[in-house]
Amino acid sequence: MKDLFITGGSFFMWVLTLLLIITVAWIIYHFILAYSSKQTDKAVLLRKLGYGKSIGLFALMSGILGQMFGFFSMFIILEEGVAKSINYAPSAIFEGLETTTIVPSYGILIYLLSLLLWFSSSILIEKKQENQYSA
Repeated sequence: MKDLFITGGSFFMWVLTLLLIITVAWIIYHFILAYSSKQTDKAVLLRKLGYGKSIGLFALMSGILGQMFGFFSMFIILEEGVAKSINYAPSAIFEGLETTTIVPSYGILIYLLSLLLWFSSSILIEKKQENQYSA
């Protein structure tokens, strides 16, 4: 796992890790507030939880941006090599393509986690409020 972190590019991987921590902390914090709150306005509580999902989406977009920077760097190196008449092995090019997929994959995992946390916490809050109204 550490190798993937370093290979993916430390800047974007750190940014995504920070966004992962923020996303999880945001959703857990607002879930605890909403679950323990006596407030009956479900829309406000669920909207605040939805912001965690938006942070996860921002992580996904940051991962895609990191991939674009990786492609850009790879293409510059290839262009400079062609100008110097350097022939690159296809395996080296494919290894570069493989490396550029690490950052967006991490961003996708963060977004999926944020969706899962948002969905499960929303269902739990809605069930709690239904139980309050039926009791």
